[in-house]
Amino acid sequence: MLKLNNIEVTYLNVIRVLHGVSLNVEDGSIVALLGANGAGKSTTLKAISGLLRVEEGEVTDGSIEWNGERIDKKSAEEVGKRGIIQALEGRRVFEHLTAEENLMVGAYHRRDRGVKADLAMVYDYFPRLKELRRNKAGYLSGGEQQMLVIGRAMMATPKLMMLDEPSLGLAPLLVEEIYDIIRRFNTEHKTSVLLVEQNVRIALSIAQCGYVMENGRVVLDGTADFLKNNEDVKEFYMGLSAMGTRKSYREVKHYKRRKRWL
Repeated sequence: MLKLNNIEVTYLNVIRVLHGVSLNVEDGSIVALLGANGAGKSTTLKAISGLLRVEEGEVTDGSIEWNGERIDKKSAEEVGKRGIIQALEGRRVFEHLTAEENLMVGAYHRRDRGVKADLAMVYDYFPRLKELRRNKAGYLSGGEQQMLVIGRAMMATPKLMMLDEPSLGLAPLLVEEIYDIIRRFNTEHKTSVLLVEQNVRIALSIAQCGYVMENGRVVLDGTADFLKNNEDVKEFYMGLSAMGTRKSYREVKHYKRRKRWL
Protein backbone atom coordinates (compact mmCIF):
# COMPACT_ATOMS: atom_id res chain seq x y z
CA MET A 1 0.00 0.00 0.00
CA LEU A 2 1.18 3.49 -0.87
CA LYS A 3 0.49 6.37 1.53
CA LEU A 4 1.29 10.04 1.04
CA ASN A 5 1.02 11.85 4.38
CA ASN A 6 0.62 15.62 4.04
CA ILE A 7 3.65 16.05 1.77
CA GLU A 8 5.11 19.33 0.60
CA VAL A 9 7.47 19.58 -2.37
CA THR A 10 9.86 22.45 -2.95
CA TYR A 11 12.12 23.18 -5.92
CA LEU A 12 15.47 24.94 -5.52
CA ASN A 13 14.67 25.39 -1.80
CA VAL A 14 12.40 28.27 -2.79
CA ILE A 15 9.42 27.31 -4.97
CA ARG A 16 6.79 25.29 -3.13
CA VAL A 17 4.73 23.23 -5.57
CA LEU A 18 2.79 20.78 -3.38
CA HIS A 19 1.02 21.92 -0.23
CA GLY A 20 0.06 19.12 2.13
CA VAL A 21 -0.93 16.39 -0.34
CA SER A 22 -2.31 13.17 1.15
CA LEU A 23 -3.54 10.12 -0.74
CA ASN A 24 -3.64 6.33 -0.55
CA VAL A 25 -3.31 3.61 -3.16
CA GLU A 26 -4.58 0.27 -1.89
CA ASP A 27 -2.97 -2.95 -3.10
CA GLY A 28 -4.41 -4.05 -6.44
CA SER A 29 -6.46 -0.88 -6.96
CA ILE A 30 -6.58 1.72 -9.72
CA VAL A 31 -6.51 5.30 -8.44
CA ALA A 32 -6.96 8.35 -10.68
CA LEU A 33 -5.16 11.61 -9.96
CA LEU A 34 -7.07 14.30 -11.81
CA GLY A 35 -6.70 17.99 -12.54
CA ALA A 36 -5.70 20.60 -15.08
CA ASN A 37 -2.18 21.45 -16.27
CA GLY A 38 -0.05 22.82 -13.46
CA ALA A 39 -2.12 21.26 -10.68
CA GLY A 40 0.86 19.28 -9.33
CA LYS A 41 -0.07 15.81 -10.58
CA SER A 42 3.24 14.99 -12.30
CA THR A 43 5.20 16.43 -9.37
CA THR A 44 3.30 14.07 -7.07
CA LEU A 45 4.35 11.08 -9.17
CA LYS A 46 7.97 12.22 -9.24
CA ALA A 47 7.93 12.66 -5.47
CA ILE A 48 6.87 9.02 -5.16
CA SER A 49 9.31 7.62 -7.74
CA GLY A 50 12.32 9.60 -6.50
CA LEU A 51 12.76 11.57 -9.73
CA LEU A 52 12.47 14.97 -8.05
CA ARG A 53 16.19 15.08 -7.35
CA VAL A 54 17.16 15.34 -11.00
CA GLU A 55 15.00 18.47 -11.20
CA GLU A 56 16.40 19.96 -7.96
CA GLY A 57 13.21 19.27 -6.06
CA GLU A 58 12.63 17.48 -2.76
CA VAL A 59 9.96 16.46 -0.30
CA THR A 60 10.41 19.07 2.43
CA ASP A 61 7.59 18.01 4.76
CA GLY A 62 5.37 15.01 5.34
CA SER A 63 6.21 11.45 4.36
CA ILE A 64 5.72 8.85 1.63
CA GLU A 65 5.33 5.23 2.75
CA TRP A 66 5.35 2.02 0.75
CA ASN A 67 4.15 -1.00 2.73
CA GLY A 68 5.01 0.83 5.94
CA GLU A 69 8.52 1.86 4.85
CA ARG A 70 9.42 5.51 4.25
CA ILE A 71 10.71 6.04 0.72
CA ASP A 72 10.67 9.84 0.31
CA LYS A 73 14.42 10.08 0.98
CA LYS A 74 15.39 7.19 -1.25
CA SER A 75 16.84 7.42 -4.77
CA ALA A 76 14.86 6.62 -7.89
CA GLU A 77 16.85 3.39 -8.27
CA GLU A 78 16.04 2.27 -4.72
CA VAL A 79 12.35 3.08 -5.23
CA GLY A 80 12.30 1.21 -8.54
CA LYS A 81 13.78 -1.89 -6.93
CA ARG A 82 10.78 -1.95 -4.61
CA GLY A 83 8.50 -2.36 -7.60
CA ILE A 84 7.33 1.24 -8.03
CA ILE A 85 7.61 2.05 -11.73
CA GLN A 86 6.73 5.35 -13.41
CA ALA A 87 5.96 5.80 -17.11
CA LEU A 88 6.73 9.46 -17.78
CA GLU A 89 4.53 11.85 -19.69
CA GLY A 90 5.46 12.52 -23.30
CA ARG A 91 6.30 9.01 -24.55
CA ARG A 92 9.96 8.94 -23.48
CA VAL A 93 11.36 6.22 -25.71
CA PHE A 94 14.97 5.49 -26.66
CA GLU A 95 14.61 6.55 -30.27
CA HIS A 96 17.78 4.86 -31.57
CA LEU A 97 16.84 1.45 -30.09
CA THR A 98 14.35 -0.98 -31.58
CA ALA A 99 10.94 -1.46 -30.01
CA GLU A 100 12.03 -4.76 -28.48
CA GLU A 101 15.25 -3.28 -27.12
CA ASN A 102 13.17 -0.56 -25.48
CA LEU A 103 11.01 -3.21 -23.83
CA MET A 104 14.08 -5.07 -22.59
CA VAL A 105 15.33 -1.88 -20.93
CA GLY A 106 12.36 -2.28 -18.57
CA ALA A 107 13.76 -5.64 -17.47
CA TYR A 108 17.33 -4.36 -17.05
CA HIS A 109 17.52 -5.04 -13.30
CA ARG A 110 15.77 -8.38 -13.44
CA ARG A 111 17.72 -11.56 -12.78
CA ASP A 112 14.83 -14.04 -12.91
CA ARG A 113 13.96 -16.42 -15.73
CA GLY A 114 10.59 -14.90 -16.50
CA VAL A 115 11.77 -12.16 -18.85
CA LYS A 116 10.94 -14.03 -22.07
CA ALA A 117 7.51 -14.96 -20.75
CA ASP A 118 6.82 -11.35 -19.82
CA LEU A 119 7.96 -10.17 -23.25
CA ALA A 120 5.42 -12.57 -24.75
CA MET A 121 2.84 -11.17 -22.32
CA VAL A 122 3.50 -7.60 -23.51
CA TYR A 123 3.18 -8.72 -27.14
CA ASP A 124 -0.11 -10.37 -26.23
CA TYR A 125 -1.38 -7.08 -24.80
CA PHE A 126 0.08 -5.05 -27.68
CA PRO A 127 0.17 -7.19 -30.87
CA ARG A 128 1.21 -4.12 -32.85
CA LEU A 129 4.48 -3.96 -30.92
CA LYS A 130 5.30 -7.53 -31.93
CA GLU A 131 4.87 -6.55 -35.56
CA LEU A 132 7.19 -3.57 -35.04
CA ARG A 133 9.67 -5.19 -32.64
CA ARG A 134 12.65 -4.69 -34.98
CA ASN A 135 11.73 -1.11 -35.96
CA LYS A 136 13.54 1.88 -34.45
CA ALA A 137 11.38 3.38 -31.72
CA GLY A 138 11.89 6.89 -33.05
CA TYR A 139 9.96 5.99 -36.21
CA LEU A 140 6.88 4.66 -34.40
CA SER A 141 3.67 6.67 -34.30
CA GLY A 142 2.60 8.48 -31.14
CA GLY A 143 0.16 5.73 -30.23
CA GLU A 144 2.73 3.00 -30.83
CA GLN A 145 5.25 4.85 -28.68
CA GLN A 146 2.68 5.13 -25.89
CA MET A 147 2.11 1.38 -26.09
CA LEU A 148 5.87 0.91 -25.94
CA VAL A 149 6.24 3.05 -22.81
CA ILE A 150 3.48 1.16 -21.00
CA GLY A 151 4.87 -2.19 -22.17
CA ARG A 152 8.33 -1.22 -20.91
CA ALA A 153 6.83 -0.47 -17.49
CA MET A 154 5.12 -3.87 -17.52
CA MET A 155 8.48 -5.55 -18.22
CA ALA A 156 9.75 -4.28 -14.86
CA THR A 157 7.15 -6.49 -13.06
CA PRO A 158 5.74 -3.50 -11.17
CA LYS A 159 3.88 -3.74 -7.90
CA LEU A 160 2.73 -0.17 -8.46
CA MET A 161 2.63 1.22 -11.99
CA MET A 162 2.34 5.01 -12.28
CA LEU A 163 1.16 6.32 -15.65
CA ASP A 164 1.41 10.02 -16.50
CA GLU A 165 -1.15 11.18 -19.11
CA PRO A 166 -1.33 7.95 -21.15
CA SER A 167 -4.12 9.43 -23.31
CA LEU A 168 -2.23 12.60 -24.24
CA GLY A 169 -2.41 13.38 -27.96
CA LEU A 170 -4.04 10.08 -28.94
CA ALA A 171 -7.15 9.39 -31.00
CA PRO A 172 -10.24 8.43 -28.93
CA LEU A 173 -10.40 4.84 -30.22
CA LEU A 174 -6.75 4.26 -29.35
CA VAL A 175 -7.28 5.77 -25.90
CA GLU A 176 -10.12 3.30 -25.29
CA GLU A 177 -7.88 0.41 -26.39
CA ILE A 178 -4.99 1.44 -24.14
CA TYR A 179 -7.25 1.93 -21.13
CA ASP A 180 -8.81 -1.48 -21.68
CA ILE A 181 -5.31 -2.98 -21.60
CA ILE A 182 -4.45 -1.11 -18.39
CA ARG A 183 -7.63 -2.51 -16.82
CA ARG A 184 -6.80 -6.03 -17.98
CA PHE A 185 -3.23 -5.83 -16.65
CA ASN A 186 -4.51 -4.61 -13.27
CA THR A 187 -7.08 -7.41 -13.09
CA GLU A 188 -4.85 -10.24 -14.29
CA HIS A 189 -1.69 -9.32 -12.34
CA LYS A 190 -3.16 -7.49 -9.30
CA THR A 191 -0.79 -4.60 -10.00
CA SER A 192 -1.74 -1.31 -8.35
CA VAL A 193 -2.07 1.61 -10.76
CA LEU A 194 -1.80 5.33 -10.02
CA LEU A 195 -3.06 7.15 -13.06
CA VAL A 196 -2.51 10.84 -13.79
CA GLU A 197 -5.03 12.18 -16.29
CA GLN A 198 -6.74 15.30 -17.60
CA ASN A 199 -9.25 13.09 -19.43
CA VAL A 200 -11.51 12.65 -16.42
CA ARG A 201 -14.14 10.54 -18.16
CA ILE A 202 -11.77 7.82 -19.35
CA ALA A 203 -9.77 7.74 -16.10
CA LEU A 204 -12.86 7.29 -13.93
CA SER A 205 -14.13 4.55 -16.24
CA ILE A 206 -11.46 2.16 -14.88
CA ALA A 207 -10.52 3.64 -11.48
CA GLN A 208 -12.09 2.65 -8.19
CA CYS A 209 -11.44 6.04 -6.64
CA GLY A 210 -9.78 9.35 -7.43
CA TYR A 211 -8.32 12.62 -6.20
CA VAL A 212 -8.78 16.03 -7.80
CA MET A 213 -5.81 18.41 -7.54
CA GLU A 214 -5.62 22.17 -7.99
CA ASN A 215 -2.73 24.50 -7.26
CA GLY A 216 -0.70 21.80 -5.52
CA ARG A 217 -3.52 20.66 -3.22
CA VAL A 218 -6.04 17.83 -3.17
CA VAL A 219 -9.39 19.62 -3.25
CA LEU A 220 -11.74 16.65 -3.66
CA ASP A 221 -11.56 12.88 -3.37
CA GLY A 222 -13.90 9.93 -3.35
CA THR A 223 -15.04 6.88 -5.24
CA ALA A 224 -15.16 6.99 -9.02
CA ASP A 225 -18.97 7.05 -8.96
CA PHE A 226 -18.97 9.96 -6.50
CA LEU A 227 -16.58 11.99 -8.64
CA LYS A 228 -18.43 11.21 -11.89
CA ASN A 229 -21.63 12.52 -10.34
CA ASN A 230 -20.12 15.56 -8.61
CA GLU A 231 -21.48 18.75 -10.22
CA ASP A 232 -18.15 20.61 -10.05
CA VAL A 233 -16.24 17.71 -11.61
CA LYS A 234 -18.83 17.41 -14.38
CA GLU A 235 -18.85 21.13 -15.17
CA PHE A 236 -15.21 22.09 -14.74
CA TYR A 237 -13.47 18.90 -15.88
CA MET A 238 -15.95 17.11 -18.12
CA GLY A 239 -17.59 20.14 -19.76
CA LEU A 240 -21.11 18.99 -18.82
CA SER A 241 -23.98 21.12 -17.57
CA ALA A 242 -26.04 20.25 -14.51
CA MET A 243 -28.42 18.42 -16.86
CA GLY A 244 -25.61 16.24 -18.18
CA THR A 245 -25.45 17.91 -21.60
CA ARG A 246 -22.26 19.14 -23.22
CA LYS A 247 -21.55 22.83 -22.60
CA SER A 248 -20.47 25.04 -25.49
CA TYR A 249 -17.11 26.81 -25.50
CA ARG A 250 -18.90 30.15 -25.07
CA GLU A 251 -20.78 28.91 -22.01
CA VAL A 252 -17.61 27.55 -20.42
CA LYS A 253 -15.65 30.71 -21.21
CA HIS A 254 -18.21 32.99 -19.55
CA TYR A 255 -19.26 30.68 -16.73
CA LYS A 256 -18.98 32.62 -13.45
CA ARG A 257 -19.88 30.23 -10.62
CA ARG A 258 -16.90 29.48 -8.41
CA LYS A 259 -15.97 25.91 -7.63
CA ARG A 260 -17.39 24.87 -4.31
CA TRP A 261 -14.00 23.95 -2.88
CA LEU A 262 -12.54 27.46 -3.39
